[in-house]
Amino acid sequence: MRFLFALLLVLPIASPLSSVAPPSGAKEEPARADVVVIKGATIMTATKGVIENGIVVIKDGKIAAVGKDVDIPAGATVIGATGKFLTPGIIDTHSHMGVYAWPGVKANSDGNEAVHPIMSNVRAEDGVNLEDPAFKRALAGGVTTIQILPGSANMVGGESFVCKLRLGSLESMRFEGAPRGLKMASGENPKRVYGGRGQLPSTRMGNFAVLREYFEKAREYRDKWKKYDEKKAKGEEATPPDKDLKLETLKDVMDGKVLVHIHCYRMDEMATLIQIAKDFGWKIASFQHALEAYKVADLLAKEDIAIATWADWWGFKMEAWDGIPWNASMCAKAGVRTSIHSDSSDGVQRLYTEVAKCIRYGLSEEDALKAITYIPATMLGVDKRTGSIEVGKDADLALFSKHPFDVTTLVEKTWIDGKLVFDRKVNKDYFGGVR
Repeated sequence: MRFLFALLLVLPIASPLSSVAPPSGAKEEPARADVVVIKGATIMTATKGVIENGIVVIKDGKIAAVGKDVDIPAGATVIGATGKFLTPGIIDTHSHMGVYAWPGVKANSDGNEAVHPIMSNVRAEDGVNLEDPAFKRALAGGVTTIQILPGSANMVGGESFVCKLRLGSLESMRFEGAPRGLKMASGENPKRVYGGRGQLPSTRMGNFAVLREYFEKAREYRDKWKKYDEKKAKGEEATPPDKDLKLETLKDVMDGKVLVHIHCYRMDEMATLIQIAKDFGWKIASFQHALEAYKVADLLAKEDIAIATWADWWGFKMEAWDGIPWNASMCAKAGVRTSIHSDSSDGVQRLYTEVAKCIRYGLSEEDALKAITYIPATMLGVDKRTGSIEVGKDADLALFSKHPFDVTTLVEKTWIDGKLVFDRKVNKDYFGGVR
């Protein structure tokens, strides 16, 4: 026995983890850390239908192949996903994460510079708290891209920050190449904030008067710079106009360099804002909240103005009184690009459940998926990069344990640019120890 034991100590022992020489003539394929394959899931592409038992190949952060009969590259990391559902990463066009960071105390309230009704010179990114715990919770809900907006105290609240939840720094989060966005607001909020101080605006008349006044100033400002540039081009002596950062941003709006997203509830105000935009030569990208959009759905479709709304939240103030849960489905059927937003660090974690409610009120399953993926991408001007599972797009993906509109489903994994940023089995700290 002693002899056998000693022999075992010196003999090599085969191990499933040890490297084994390939058969004679065979080539050993090196591991491909840059290639990931998700195999066996029901792939809900958002734009190209549903693929049962499909395969997605991710290479260098991009979607390299999608389909049923897809070759799996040698050495790729293969993730078995049979029985699960794969969707594009979820996109929220209306978030205040970071600028109203948890805990919700005054010290963390950095989303409203409520000192003047026109604050086009401020930027949401300058107020983002990178350590807001809500970001991780959003990743656990399959969210990959968000638009962080200033609040709605002002007629013009400031520039938005479009970002991917690649946590770490502002630069790592910045969605490179995304168009600039500007938050505007109308209705009760601005008139309450400034009217409560006895200053303009205190009515809806005042709201729109202030907006027109500043776009008129911006138009004059643009004309001054145009004349200056023309003189310089001719070699003439010219003195540049004084820089005004508020008017610079509004000038860029009129020049089509900035996407405008407007907090607006009532149908009459939507019509007024559309006319103001036409008067000054700019376009509205979206109405946010838009609870009465169903009343003017044909107008919004004609003007190609998207909406971002809630599934069924209404009645919390007078201008929200006519909200109905059929809003999203009625608008989508009328041809309006319709999305569901959160406006909440809690709601963003379950946008897939929120949009599932809309199916009960007539929204198709296909439009429901688009409402939290592809349509928001078009609203933010990033649909060439994300929002659907297509070859060449960024590998921003969410893997669900069940159908995403099943009330008991859970997001198991989230990828951004092909990098696994959330894994339910690993990232238990995202929930404070609670499943």
